[in-house]
Amino acid sequence: MMVGAVLTQNTAWSNVERAICNLKEAGLLDRQKMAKADPSLLAQLIRPSGYFNIKAKRLQNLCNALIAAEALDSMSDEVLRKWLLDINGIGPETADDILLYAFERPFFVIDAYTRRLFFRFGLVSGDESYEILRSEFEQTLGPDVGLYNEYHALIVRHAKEACRTKPLCEICCLRRSCGWKDW
Repeated sequence: MMVGAVLTQNTAWSNVERAICNLKEAGLLDRQKMAKADPSLLAQLIRPSGYFNIKAKRLQNLCNALIAAEALDSMSDEVLRKWLLDINGIGPETADDILLYAFERPFFVIDAYTRRLFFRFGLVSGDESYEILRSEFEQTLGPDVGLYNEYHALIVRHAKEACRTKPLCEICCLRRSCGWKDW
């Protein structure tokens, strides 16, 4: 889960799947092995995910931090988030992705899909900071890991299928409520 969160930075999930498959085949989907892996080998294995040299370093930073850490599960949500953000290469979106999906903590992930969909509905201007948007989602929805997981998954699915960069409004089930096109 955490590897996917790092590899998905600035790339499509299909590319991440190929990189993860490469890591599995090489027996490196283990924090101890990944931390000790030759960086150039790791970079080649994750090449399909793009920015592979940078991401190889980020993965090793994360693995080393996880190895050195103690009692992550007993940390409060905010302390764990700060701990993740202190790891070189882990920003707010990646940290929240790890928190929600790996640690099952109530942090809503604001990604490009979320921004695009809510911008087109006129619910955000597009200029809001990550933290403001996350806070608004969390205040509106309440702290519910299952709801965040499902809601985010539905946003991603809809954005991939209909609300693409070039939207397919004619197949969109939400088009009558959307201000993006005049229906």
